[in-house]
Amino acid sequence: MENLAMHISNGIVNGPVAAVFAVIALAAMVLCVQRGRQHLDDRLAPMAGLVAAFIFAVQMLNFPIFTAGVSGHLLGGALAALLVGPWVGALCVAVVLIVQALVFGDGGVAMLGLNITNMAIIGTAVAYLLIAALLRILPRTPAGLAVTAFVSALVSVVAAALGFVLQYQLGGTADLGGNIAALAGTIAVSHLLIGIGEGLITAMTVLTVAKARPDLVYALRARGPAASAPVPAVGGVR
Repeated sequence: MENLAMHISNGIVNGPVAAVFAVIALAAMVLCVQRGRQHLDDRLAPMAGLVAAFIFAVQMLNFPIFTAGVSGHLLGGALAALLVGPWVGALCVAVVLIVQALVFGDGGVAMLGLNITNMAIIGTAVAYLLIAALLRILPRTPAGLAVTAFVSALVSVVAAALGFVLQYQLGGTADLGGNIAALAGTIAVSHLLIGIGEGLITAMTVLTVAKARPDLVYALRARGPAASAPVPAVGGVR
């Protein structure tokens, strides 16, 4: 069930629903390209490549959940949103998903729209909304940044997984057992555990980057009017 929630295989959701979400994903990616171009510079472009490579690597690592052969992997949406922003971050995750589907057969090619919607769009968007909110109320200290990274990663993983539940309710074709509420509960609980692991890794990674090169952390540079106010330092950021 976990692999279905993370990377939906061909035949799990019917063609019409998959087609609708393919259109949604394509429209969202076009918007991300348009908006992402406005932010690309000498710092963000190479960082985007590194983020995509890191997400690809961590998504290849699976770990067991519970005792029934259920396994999961990290998503990387929150990490991408923190380091390169929501627009470029969503593109990074989408590129990883496309490569995994076409080259490694991880997730059905016909289900790419569903997987991109869940992990690249929902996951990254939910993460960045939380990041923007938390960075306005938490101190810009290492502890504040760590809490922001941990919470945004955890919640984004659960939100992305529950996107699959909605898609399955709309057009699920495989018998996953139990009713939709039971399916949602199982996926939410298992992904909560995954989210804890992702939150810890995201927090450690972002803190490491912030201490070495705080100017490379997009979330610390793009905070609107509040960014100009004096704040406590995070790895030298003022």
